[in-house]
Amino acid sequence: MNQAHLMSQLKKMQAEMAKAQKELADTVVTGTAAAGSVTVEMTCDQRVRRIRIAKEVVDPDDLETLEDLVTVAVNEALRNAGETSQKRMASVTGGVRVPGLM
Repeated sequence: MNQAHLMSQLKKMQAEMAKAQKELADTVVTGTAAAGSVTVEMTCDQRVRRIRIAKEVVDPDDLETLEDLVTVAVNEALRNAGETSQKRMASVTGGVRVPGLM
């Protein structure tokens, strides 16, 4: 493989990676807790867009439980965002792990 062809392939991969990163920034995943009583919407570039909390899980005398439910939902959304990102980037890199992409 000559150097010009290799550079062309690298530029193409860079363009595809930029496109994938843009798509991931627009892709929304969710995380839930307590059968959907707490829902977190997050983009795959890990920006929280919305947190929904059902009235029935809000107990002013038990804020610790509510905090735990929000934590569970956020962590699930983060896991879903990471999995979605890994799958999308693997499709660009052909499964080769590229340091610094995720």
